Amino acid sequence: MTDGISPTRTRHQEALDVPEGEASALPLSAEDGLDRQTRVDLLKQERAIAAKYQGGPMWGYVVAAVGGFAVWLALFPLTMFGVVHPLVTLVVSTFLTVAGYVTCHEAMHDNIAKRGSKYRWANQLVGEVSLLPIAVPFSMGRVSHLEHHKHCNHPEKDPDYTDEAPNWWMAWYKTWWNRQPRVDGTINRYKTVCQQLNTREARIALKQTMVVQLIYLAVLFTMAWNGYAIAAVVCWWLPRQLGLSYIRYFLSWAPHHPREGQTERYAQANIFKSHVGHFLSMCMETHLIHHLHPGIPNHKTKAAYLEMKPILEKRGVDCSAI
Repeated sequence: MTDGISPTRTRHQEALDVPEGEASALPLSAEDGLDRQTRVDLLKQERAIAAKYQGGPMWGYVVAAVGGFAVWLALFPLTMFGVVHPLVTLVVSTFLTVAGYVTCHEAMHDNIAKRGSKYRWANQLVGEVSLLPIAVPFSMGRVSHLEHHKHCNHPEKDPDYTDEAPNWWMAWYKTWWNRQPRVDGTINRYKTVCQQLNTREARIALKQTMVVQLIYLAVLFTMAWNGYAIAAVVCWWLPRQLGLSYIRYFLSWAPHHPREGQTERYAQANIFKSHVGHFLSMCMETHLIHHLHPGIPNHKTKAAYLEMKPILEKRGVDCSAI
């Protein structure tokens, strides 16, 4: 089982990789002096380094996704019947909710197994079970995330652009505000994107989103109706709210702020130092590497960045944080 790059990614990313079109990918004036041959040479070096970190066994993500989902499901009866304390359930369920997006993120890019691989079922399995704690189907997550890559930081076309905020505390506030019913943010923006795309995948994503969210509400209502309201809150409702805020902050706002005008290849994400560390920030400190080479698994992005750092600095990337 090795990582792979989805056909969608290949088409739009390769378009960005064409040397003749890289003038717009040099955001700093210091880069104006780079001639075409230098840019081509740097790109070759960058790709050679990236190739070293792509591939390799990905079974760890499968085990983490399936195991995490099993533990999450088990917390429902264990909490309902008093075996596990509600506070313990809240902490564990919230952690699993956030971790689920990390594993699903690899499946979105076909990094668990490429199309046509005999292990393709594992890629689908990871994607399907990982996002259920946030009540979003894999189909919706995949369609919207690939659109984010295709139109990163575009005010209208990037589904995640609504997470932009002037500072960190406003960013946390918007993770909540954007989930309100009539606000054009998060899932509402994702639904709009799917409606505009109107592809077969997008239509399936819309239908599956409706089904998953109806199941989510039905489970919460049924548990509360039968006297397990607290269990419903700590098993699913509150972990989903906390998990979504955590994911939106570290995956969307922190590595992309400020978004305005940052659409060039080497400016789509920042290199930053997280106050909670690399692991707890979902490895997003070096998120630029993911945008440059989505085929590099999440746990390898920092190592790839450190080796690629001299090249990125020559391309005008601010690498002073790490």
